[in-house]
Amino acid sequence: MAEYKLEVTTGNMTNAGTFDNVFVTLLGTGGKSERTELDNYGVDFETGMTRIYTVKTRLSLGKLLLVKLEKDPFWVLPEDEWYCSKIVATTPEGEVLLFPCYRWISRGELVELRGGRAMKVFEDDHPLLIDHRKNELMQKKSFYQWNFWAEGLSHINHSNNVSELPAEVRFSKNRSTELLNTKKITGLELKIKGLLGSAEKWESIDDMKKIFWFTSTTMSEYVAEHWKEDDFYGFQFLNGVNPNVIKRCSELPQNFPVTDYMVKPFLEEGSSLQNEMKKGNIFLYDQKKMDRIPARPYDGETLCVTAGLCLFYMNPENKLMPIAIQLHQQPSEENPIFLPSDPETDWLLAKMFIKNADSMEHQSVYHFMTTHHVAEIFTVATLRSFPVIHPLYKLLIPHVRYTLQINTMARTSIVGPAGILNMTSLGYDGMVELMRRSLSELTYSSVCLPENIAARGLESIPNFYYRDDGLKLWDIISSFVKAIVKHYYPSDSDVQKDTELQDWISEIFTHGFLGNKASGFPASFNTAEEVTKFVTMVIFTVTAQHAAVNNGQFDFQSWVPNGSLLLRKPPPTTKGQSSMKTVFETLPNVGETVKFAAMSWVLSEQYTDAVLLGTYPDERFDEPAPKQMIKDFQAELSCLSEAITKRNSQLEVPYTYLNPNQIENSITI
Repeated sequence: MAEYKLEVTTGNMTNAGTFDNVFVTLLGTGGKSERTELDNYGVDFETGMTRIYTVKTRLSLGKLLLVKLEKDPFWVLPEDEWYCSKIVATTPEGEVLLFPCYRWISRGELVELRGGRAMKVFEDDHPLLIDHRKNELMQKKSFYQWNFWAEGLSHINHSNNVSELPAEVRFSKNRSTELLNTKKITGLELKIKGLLGSAEKWESIDDMKKIFWFTSTTMSEYVAEHWKEDDFYGFQFLNGVNPNVIKRCSELPQNFPVTDYMVKPFLEEGSSLQNEMKKGNIFLYDQKKMDRIPARPYDGETLCVTAGLCLFYMNPENKLMPIAIQLHQQPSEENPIFLPSDPETDWLLAKMFIKNADSMEHQSVYHFMTTHHVAEIFTVATLRSFPVIHPLYKLLIPHVRYTLQINTMARTSIVGPAGILNMTSLGYDGMVELMRRSLSELTYSSVCLPENIAARGLESIPNFYYRDDGLKLWDIISSFVKAIVKHYYPSDSDVQKDTELQDWISEIFTHGFLGNKASGFPASFNTAEEVTKFVTMVIFTVTAQHAAVNNGQFDFQSWVPNGSLLLRKPPPTTKGQSSMKTVFETLPNVGETVKFAAMSWVLSEQYTDAVLLGTYPDERFDEPAPKQMIKDFQAELSCLSEAITKRNSQLEVPYTYLNPNQIENSITI
């Protein structure tokens, strides 16, 4: 008689346990066990508990290959799903094997778990494992399918609502409850104050500071006090929620006729614009991508969206200052170049229109398209292309947690035709067109941070904390990924013959980047180095880059004048005709303002089931080497976190968004 010891762990989330009967069958190279009920004295499958069971067989089953689980009702009650985390099996020969599960199991469902070390497709040699691998991928491709969202945009998962998603990719009950409560509490406060739905216009800046009673951060209060200041305006293009748009300017565009006479008063004494460009101190934000995108109708008229140009100067005090703004691409008498020496409200309005366009580009392109939607491509391709035993599945699955649900929800409530971003100056159709244009221009190098920074000429610009922290994170992630890839792909030939890996990158290239060869995104892999770079980019995008463009939204955008998604009046066409009354008429009304502010709160909220970068609570790797690599990765992240915290303690405006202790392991909000 042979005995197999099974340690069965139930998940630690709400309602993970079950009262149903659970049966197990063990399959090995030498045969299979009887279908055996897992039944000890007392309650067997309590939330967060591990129970030990013994399965007896007449003879050893040889090498243990699969563990088959089945769940039947104990009595007639509503569905009682069970979340099985893992099973650790000890064979009669003393071999200990990990069988990860980490999924919900329903009544009548049969689940077969693979155990042991991570295996690539060409390493499986037993017919049972080959068939299991093939059947698993067939089932996954039926669960996770591609769908179109809009012409010219990346494809999306096929589910139109959350209820259609498989249980293992949906929010935990805790997350769903907390998110709903955040929305309810925020909405209730705004209703009680009579702000929600109000069509009144703001009368004073002080009134706008009373939107929330208890919801504020140190940074949001700082923004409300300093939003008009030029040095803080420039600071945000380096360390705000959209640090992706400025680049070094060595020659002015022909359609931006800024003269030395115009800007000389704002440069170092005795210097000139040409001289400062040569020294590398002049930077440009060119919004030409937004030119001629139709804006949405509003109160019987069409709103105005500017495609402006903003010139910045890094002054001797290392402050990035805006020094010239043109609000449309083609210069004309009705499109003057605004300067800091112009009347205060003229200059303020010019800055507001640049930030309006920037805020819409941030939300639609840099937030939703190049983090959320790109992450969805990575997620669907990972779920479709890799079986759970594949090393890259084990590496990447923690980084795609909740992404399908949050994106499915966002396409209804935020970026869809009835979503809150339809209230922006561009509206839904305009935002889609902006994303379409941006995707057609998106390049592989632009989403690889070291190449992005170099291409924009920002390697040496001072006080650029997004760059400093981001490059360190990129290197740490790259070092970790390189170690994993080298362990499982010791030669380039291993990469080339891994058909599942090739299928994965092919699906990403086809469905994510629409087969655009000019983008530079790979359609296949030839070397382990190529795999390392691409997987580094994937993990960086869904962790650090998303944190950079998402986590500061309440800090910087809950004070809506600092970056309003909606401006109701056209921009100034002449100087000296505006006042603060013009500013208030241009800003969103009360009801619109509070909706945008509430959105920034919901999107920036921290939830209790967050999993931070480098934290892998689900045990998926069974070998000592990758486990040690994870520990080394965590140690490097901890050192970086300490260094960032120390630096921030000496800054008037700390940059916290790329501190590893603030970065989630996946896009979950």
